[in-house]
Amino acid sequence: MKKTIALLTGGTTGEWVVSVKSAATIAQNLDASKFDVYKIMLTQQGWFYEPADSVKIEVDRNDFSITIKGRKIMFEGVFIAIHGAPGEDGKLQGYFDMLNIPYTTCDALTSAITMNKGYTKAIVQGIDQLHVAKSAQIFKNAPYDLTQLKKDLKLPYFVKPNNGGSSIGMSKVSHGNDLEKALEKAFHEDNQILIEEFISGREFTVGVVKLDGKIKVLPITEVETAKEFFDFEAKYTPGVATETTPAPVKPETRDRVAKIAEAVYVKLNCRGVVRIDFILTEDEGDFYFIEINTIPGQTATSFIPQQVAVMGMKLSDFYTKLIKETIG
Repeated sequence: MKKTIALLTGGTTGEWVVSVKSAATIAQNLDASKFDVYKIMLTQQGWFYEPADSVKIEVDRNDFSITIKGRKIMFEGVFIAIHGAPGEDGKLQGYFDMLNIPYTTCDALTSAITMNKGYTKAIVQGIDQLHVAKSAQIFKNAPYDLTQLKKDLKLPYFVKPNNGGSSIGMSKVSHGNDLEKALEKAFHEDNQILIEEFISGREFTVGVVKLDGKIKVLPITEVETAKEFFDFEAKYTPGVATETTPAPVKPETRDRVAKIAEAVYVKLNCRGVVRIDFILTEDEGDFYFIEINTIPGQTATSFIPQQVAVMGMKLSDFYTKLIKETIG
């Protein structure tokens, strides 16, 4: 029997562009002999299914169903491919929990916490061999002291919206005088901000997933960019960043990274596939945690499809196993 799956894409942030591309890759690689897939677009205007041959059909949000030519279609599970809100921040997960419909991502609590960089760092802090850059978290509607911040943190630092994704609103500050402007830019995206000491080193990202009941760490990717940091442009403009999978690191470094990444997955109570960004200092020295993405990009050039290919697995098999593990 085929499973009826809703593939949910779109979203209400600037990241919806990436979500649509991710959903296209997922749709192409979902095994048609195992799944009946309905791609559902979520926007500010509403939630719709758009069949190729007719007009948009609105989703009934009371039970997350659609009605096509008088036939009501219910879903056995949801493949959430929305980056940013409301797919990655726990809102949709809470909605589906209330309807008792399983989905492919982390649960509502983990999604909400990991969307907040400051809270995530506080939770992973105690993991063996994992380092976290010194930082300060400030809020738009609460007083903060610029002079004190400059005293507490060493330049240069990164200023990031706490709940943003795709590096939108992020700045690198090399001079104390530029801090105010960077805060303004970040507050434009969010009312919470993380100011974090810059860690110098090589930048990497690694996928972690639970398949067949076992946590699996995918091959590591090294990210090198000519830009000052891996920002939105570097992420989504071909040729701006060089990505090498598998990353050229020593076998013992690879094993250590896999152990730390698995520990992060467990500590944050993750499910489905996530991606952890980190930095290795000096000669593959300390492992510094940057952030975790609980709905990593699945576009044709995204890291997870790259890493799955290097692992020697077909993307269609990967998605089949992912659905089996999370939806049943």
